[in-house]
Amino acid sequence: MKNPSDQPETSGSATASPSPAAAAGTPLKKTLTTSLLYFFILGDVLGAGVYVLVGQVAADSGGAVWAPLLAALCLALLTAASYAELVTKYPRAGGSSHYATRAYGPFTGFLAGYCMLAAGIVSVAALARGFGGDYLTEFFTLPLVLVTIVFLTALALLNARGISESTRANVVATVIEVGGLLLVIGLGVWIVLRGDGDMGRLTDLGTAEKGPLAALLSGAVLAYYSFVGFETSVNVAEETKDPRRSYPRALFGALITAGAVYALVGAAAAAAVPTAKLVESSGPLLEVVRAAGGVPPELFSAVALVAVANGALLTGIMSSRLAYGMAQDGLLPGFLTKVLPGRRTPWAAIAATGALSLLLALTGDVATLASTLVLLLLVVFFLVNTSLLVLRRDEVEHDHFRAPTVLPVLGALSCILLATQIERDVWFRGLLVLAVGVVLGIVAAARLRRRN
Repeated sequence: MKNPSDQPETSGSATASPSPAAAAGTPLKKTLTTSLLYFFILGDVLGAGVYVLVGQVAADSGGAVWAPLLAALCLALLTAASYAELVTKYPRAGGSSHYATRAYGPFTGFLAGYCMLAAGIVSVAALARGFGGDYLTEFFTLPLVLVTIVFLTALALLNARGISESTRANVVATVIEVGGLLLVIGLGVWIVLRGDGDMGRLTDLGTAEKGPLAALLSGAVLAYYSFVGFETSVNVAEETKDPRRSYPRALFGALITAGAVYALVGAAAAAAVPTAKLVESSGPLLEVVRAAGGVPPELFSAVALVAVANGALLTGIMSSRLAYGMAQDGLLPGFLTKVLPGRRTPWAAIAATGALSLLLALTGDVATLASTLVLLLLVVFFLVNTSLLVLRRDEVEHDHFRAPTVLPVLGALSCILLATQIERDVWFRGLLVLAVGVVLGIVAAARLRRRN
């Protein structure tokens, strides 16, 4: 993310001149254009979460599933604006941890990186739980514990083998994921047109326990999980040809595209299937396929399993490399830097992050894990939004995107608002994770002081 420009410019826009500072000072090859970056971010955001969480969102919000999805999009866009400024001001890898370090120092920077790492581990655990649900039982039924162990072990082995083909495989998987979501939208429309749907459910916001506003906010916490992923795109800023121009366009375009698809998927599912049925299913979009008929449920289940597995694999790769990088910097135990002699992959970091994901998957359900992930990311996003405000006084020589000041302020406040909607048991789990991060951060900061 980048900081504000020291020259006058239109608020919320980027200037057209190239950024000399952004083009120099990195050994990485600049190959990403605006369109390539757009698809990179879209592929990171659009996918596995919505396949699993539509029913959980319906449980919190009622039939108007589209409403918390759009609310989550608006809240995500606030923080995205802060990332857009910080990326174009500081076009280098490091992301949230780098910005927090510049604004607050190494301890806070470590805490931001640690929360990103923990969020990745929790995300893999949630997706592992989702993989073993109704989508898989369309083919065969196995104990969830066994499926989770086999699934995460297989992911770890694939991760350890290497990621030379990961980009190509991700493109194929993303096309399959998007195709599945478009199919759900089309089938939902068909069900309504033939008279079997109920459009009235789309205005049913609230539950027996929650009024409309509380239901909207509670659902938005879970829906927020579907939009995570855009924050990891900062790590390719150094490989983008003109990040000052390309990153804001690609970021906002990808998020708005994902939000539109998600809202349409939520509306299609709610109109086509009774809310109670969505809530009870761990494969809610499969219920739309069953209600429509004509499409083999096994085919759609295979698409959903590809989406979930791809999301878990990519997140697992990110988590293990982040743990490896933090260990190289002396911020995590040194044994995490061990690599396989032939494959040159960080097997120790892969094993450690995979083991933690397994532990979490075996001790929490999908909704709890998703809320825990959101809680951790809210800490990161709060630090990013406030870091932007602190770094406004840090001037740079090149032009960059500048977000209106009200956006990072609202972004920080939105993090606090969403945090108040997270349940007590999720807070307990999240605070335990944060307590470990605080201890490790104190140790890491002390090590850095001794080095210097």
